[in-house]
Amino acid sequence: MNYADSERLAGVLEKQGYKRTDNKYQSDLVIVNTCGVRQSAENRIYGLIPKIKKEHPGAKVIVTGCLAERKDVKRRLEKYVDEWLTINAITNYQLRITNEMPKKNIGSDNSNYLNIRPLYESKFSAFVPIGNGCDNFCSYCVVPYARGREVYRPAKEILAEIKNLVKRGYKEIILIAQNVNSYKSQIPNPNDQINSKNKQIDFADLLRMVNGIKGDFWIRFLTSHPKDMSDKLIKTMAQGEKICPQVYLPVQAGDNEVLKRMNRGYTADNYIKLVKKIRHSLNDQIPACLAGRQVTNDQKNSEFKIWQPPVSITTDLIVGFPGETKQQFDNSLKLFRTIKFDMAYISEYSPRPGTAAYKLADNVARVEKRNRKDKLDKILRRTALANNKKYLGKTVRVLVEKRIKAGEWFGKTATGKDVRIKNYELKITNLIGKFVNVKI
Repeated sequence: MNYADSERLAGVLEKQGYKRTDNKYQSDLVIVNTCGVRQSAENRIYGLIPKIKKEHPGAKVIVTGCLAERKDVKRRLEKYVDEWLTINAITNYQLRITNEMPKKNIGSDNSNYLNIRPLYESKFSAFVPIGNGCDNFCSYCVVPYARGREVYRPAKEILAEIKNLVKRGYKEIILIAQNVNSYKSQIPNPNDQINSKNKQIDFADLLRMVNGIKGDFWIRFLTSHPKDMSDKLIKTMAQGEKICPQVYLPVQAGDNEVLKRMNRGYTADNYIKLVKKIRHSLNDQIPACLAGRQVTNDQKNSEFKIWQPPVSITTDLIVGFPGETKQQFDNSLKLFRTIKFDMAYISEYSPRPGTAAYKLADNVARVEKRNRKDKLDKILRRTALANNKKYLGKTVRVLVEKRIKAGEWFGKTATGKDVRIKNYELKITNLIGKFVNVKI
C-alpha cells in the first residue's frame, strides 16, 4: 500500500513540475513514506532522515505515511523534518521547496487521495488501490489509527483505471486495500443487476467485473481477512480465468486464546476449514486452465501442455504476542504443519503506540521470540520445498519481471513462485513484461 501511495504522490509532484532523481542525498525535496506496522520499519527512518540532512542541509524533508502523526516520532526527528504530511492529504497540499512552506498539517480527504492518477513505477504490473483504512481494530495493529476508517473507491473509477492500464499493455493488476474483501460500492451500471435489493456490490462482484475486462492479464489481490473470506468470493476466484490462484490470508496466530486477545474474529479451526474450502474449490472443482486464460484444445493435446498449479496460500504470523505461552505457540507450530503454507511472513511482536495491545506487558523475551520465529521458519522451508517440488517437470506460464544477466531472466508464476529463466535458444531480446511458458 505504501508503494502505491508513493506512486500517487509522485503523480502529484510531477504535475507540479518536479523532476524525479534516484539520489536521495542530492535531492532538493525528499519525501519519506513511512511504515509503522513494525518497530524494525520505524527504526530505519531514525538513521535515514538525519543522514539526508547531513549530506544535503538545504534539502526539504517531508515525512508522510503511517508515522506522520506520531508525537514521539515527531519529537525525535523534529530538527530534521520540515513538514509532516498525512498520506491522504496529498491532494490539498501545495508542496514547495521554499521557506514559504506551510508549517501545519492540512486536513485529509481519503476519497480525493484515491482518485490521484499515479506515476506507475512498472510498465507491466500495477497496484490499484480500491480503498484505504481499516475498521477491524486488531489489538496489535496501528493501521486504523494511522490511516483512519475504511473508505472505498467507486467501482466505476476502479474499472476505468484498470481498463486504461490494460489498454496500455499492462499484464498484471494487483487490487489492494488494508482489507480488500470488505469492499463495498454502488453498482457502476444501473443495468447491471448484481444486487438490485440494495444497489451495492461487494469485492466478489468487483473481482468478477475486472475479470470481465477484455485483454490478456493477471489479477491478484491483497490483503484478505479470514473472517471476511466468503464462499461467494472463493467461487468467483474459481470461475475467473484471469484471477491468479494465490491467496494471501494472514492468520497471525495458531492459538484461539491468542487470536481472541488479538481481536481477530475467528478460531484456528475456522482458519483451517477455510483453507480446505479454498483448496477444494480452486484445485478440485474447476477445469484445467492457464491461470490467466483458458486452455485451448491444441494446448491440451500438446506435448508442451501448460500445467495448472494448485492454489498457493501465503500468510502472516506474529510470534511473542503479549502473554503467548510456549503451549500456545505450539499451536502455531501445529497449524503450520497442518496448512503447509507456500510462503509466510513471520514477525516478532513489537508494541505499537496507540493500540490496545500496547497496554499489555511485552513479556516474551526477545531471544524467545527469535527462537519461535526460527522454529516456524524451519517448518516453512520444508512445506514450501515440498509444494515447489510439485512443479518439477511441469510447464507453467510466467510473467517476466527483470533480466538477471545475459540469457537469464526472473519472473513469477500465477501462484507467486519465483522462477529463474534461461532462454539461450530464444531470440527475443527483451522478455520483460511478457508472458512466457517455462518448463521447471
